[in-house]
Amino acid sequence: MPVDLGQIGEQVSEDQVLGGKLVLRQPLRGHRFGHDAILLAAAVAAQAGERAVELGAGVGAAGLALARRVEGLDVTLVERDPALAALAAANANRNRLSGRVRAVDLDVTAPAAAFTAAGLLPGSADHVLMNPPFNPAQNPSPDRDRRAAYVASDQTLVQWLGTARRLLRPGGAVTLIWRADGLGDVLAALSDGFGAITVLPIHGKVGGPAIRILAQAIRDRNGPLALLAGLVLTDADGKPTVAAETILRDGKGLSLTQS
Repeated sequence: MPVDLGQIGEQVSEDQVLGGKLVLRQPLRGHRFGHDAILLAAAVAAQAGERAVELGAGVGAAGLALARRVEGLDVTLVERDPALAALAAANANRNRLSGRVRAVDLDVTAPAAAFTAAGLLPGSADHVLMNPPFNPAQNPSPDRDRRAAYVASDQTLVQWLGTARRLLRPGGAVTLIWRADGLGDVLAALSDGFGAITVLPIHGKVGGPAIRILAQAIRDRNGPLALLAGLVLTDADGKPTVAAETILRDGKGLSLTQS
């Protein structure tokens, strides 16, 4: 897509992730990426020659982190905000990934025909990854962009997973990150067309409750639910754990695949 940053102006920051392996521009206001995007990217078990689609990509943090880790992977970043989609395209170019990463200005809930027109045909993806809005609509932010990025409706999961199922080939995998207390909602939404679900709890600190879950499921496949041992991000002294540093700084993968 054409890269037009005129809508954003100079109201952006330039931030390093993965220990400097990626340098990404993002707006100073509104939704800003964090650990969730990098954890999501790490959990996608993609391989060279496959195709991945990130839904609700923002400036492309997760999709670009995945592309950086998996050489030869084709990635499409789907983002409904034209300014963020332009930043995602610029970030792909900035990190010399534009040859196999592209951004499209498209709403996740758009009809199938709109996806097809953008080159995203039904059954064409091996992987779909997503970090949907997941906060309940209580005391929503007055900032429209932050509200759209964080607040979920009752239909958010169903709509996003419906799009993922349509894009995935049979046997393709969807990977998502969600708030931990919404695990029941995630399992219910995945019951339509997905199976072999794997869940990894993410704990903010040692001894603390899970704050996020990573979930992965396979289209049109039966299989039991697997609940993995949790990943702890910080130790008792508030320092990053070795496991977290390996993922967040070194860019290593995080397996959610059932053996």
